[in-house]
Amino acid sequence: MGAKWTNADIPDQTGRTVVITGATSGIGLITARELAGAGARVVLAVRDPAKGRAVAATLPGRTEVRELDVSRLRSVREFAEAWRGRIDVLVNNAGIMQVPEARTEDGFELQTATNFLGPFALTTLLLPHVTDRVVTVSSQLHRISRIDLTDLAWASRKYDDLRTYADSKLAVLLFTLELQRRLAEAGSPVRSLAAHPGIATTNLVAHRGRSATPFSFLLNDPEHGALPTLFAATQDVPGGSYVGPDGVGGVKGHPKIGTPSRRARDPRLARELWDVASRLTTADTATRAPQSGK
Repeated sequence: MGAKWTNADIPDQTGRTVVITGATSGIGLITARELAGAGARVVLAVRDPAKGRAVAATLPGRTEVRELDVSRLRSVREFAEAWRGRIDVLVNNAGIMQVPEARTEDGFELQTATNFLGPFALTTLLLPHVTDRVVTVSSQLHRISRIDLTDLAWASRKYDDLRTYADSKLAVLLFTLELQRRLAEAGSPVRSLAAHPGIATTNLVAHRGRSATPFSFLLNDPEHGALPTLFAATQDVPGGSYVGPDGVGGVKGHPKIGTPSRRARDPRLARELWDVASRLTTADTATRAPQSGK
């Protein structure tokens, strides 16, 4: 493998099943395209099945579309309950960023539900089917989070769209690393990994306006933004790895394994978050994944 890893380095994925959430645009779409092109059976788990089918028709290889809205626990449970067979790779890609304050049907703040609580419930419910790895997309903005586990759903604090996003992405990393600890302690071969795209020019922040446009040359394009996810999904890297761009500040470049913040690596905080998320999702998720000793 060369010093600068690209999608040309993806190994043959024939015979593997990959589930990708939020696969109709941006990094999720590119991840689906590349893995399907490498031979994988790719399941596009998407909120809008009609849009998913239109996208799938443009992709190479074997694809399938299933409805999933990760912001709705009912949808998450229905997807998990309907699943049959193995999943080699689960990619928790779906996410939103700095949206206006809104609540889900479960009463959660929308970014928290979409970026963390939904993926948490989905992963732990699907874990008995996963044979190889779970890859969850985080963000370097997790470094500014001061997460409050007593108000994870932002029910009592004044809403701050950036802080909420950062909290959700720190929660993702805490969960990813705690899941890896539990899997390792149980002797499972399944790996839990995180990836981040740096700052990529996708439609994730399109609603924020044109302010970043003059500086787009400093950012990753979507093709490069998808590389860390593809690297984490296909390369033989240790569980618990945090893959992102190799450029200054992890903003752009080619994939490399980096180090998340000290707070993201706090096992006590991660265990506490797991317990809070299990209670909030009310899905008995804590019994679906191997338990760590305390």
